[in-house]
Amino acid sequence: MKRRYKRGYFVAVLIGFEEKRAVLWQIFSKVVKHYVTVEIDVNNKRNLYNFRESVVNKLRPPLLEGVRSIIITGPMKTNYAKDFLNHIQKHHQWLFQENSSNNATFGELVGSAVKLNEVSELIKTKEFHNLLSETTSEAADHIIDTLEKRLNETDGGSVILYSLKDIEKLVNSRLEHGKLKPEYIILTDKYLADTKEKNRIHRLLQISKNKNIKTRIVKVETKAGVRLSQLGGLVCFARDKQ
Repeated sequence: MKRRYKRGYFVAVLIGFEEKRAVLWQIFSKVVKHYVTVEIDVNNKRNLYNFRESVVNKLRPPLLEGVRSIIITGPMKTNYAKDFLNHIQKHHQWLFQENSSNNATFGELVGSAVKLNEVSELIKTKEFHNLLSETTSEAADHIIDTLEKRLNETDGGSVILYSLKDIEKLVNSRLEHGKLKPEYIILTDKYLADTKEKNRIHRLLQISKNKNIKTRIVKVETKAGVRLSQLGGLVCFARDKQ
């Protein structure tokens, strides 16, 4: 548990491409961790297509958790990152659809990120911090847009919860037919830092992850963070389970 606190919360995925592999890294608010390495199958005639599809498949678990920021890198004078972006734009439009609950925000950066020392140097740069801030803010804005639509719905199928106790009760329920299904839990980093219920919050986030409920922590100074603060700093939106 202490180790999880030190690593912070999951912010983005960094993908470092080179000629025959891609290395995916989990960017947490305090540390970076290696996630997975995808190698090209040189014996497969469709090796490039299958390679890129494998990278997309490795992105699905973070997306399912609610991580929407993807930063793609490739060494200078190469097109590895751009070619991957072209691939997903052609074959995975669901990642870019504004109304999709699984859309993502992609950023591209020149640099090598396949070795830990390369990543350590890259994440110190101003360019990386600017791009990370841009992509995470944009991704959070998409979530807030969804929240605003739910707040304005009049069909009665959507419910917004604001209290930790009510959200815990919903997430811990068995979700029988006809009950509410939690879709997203979102909170600000300030709420997490200031709350006296950190253990409850972390437990809630872990249970939500195990139940495939998307979660997201956003910076309080962003547009999304300001709106969340107006709502108390912690929000869960849910729908009637059909």
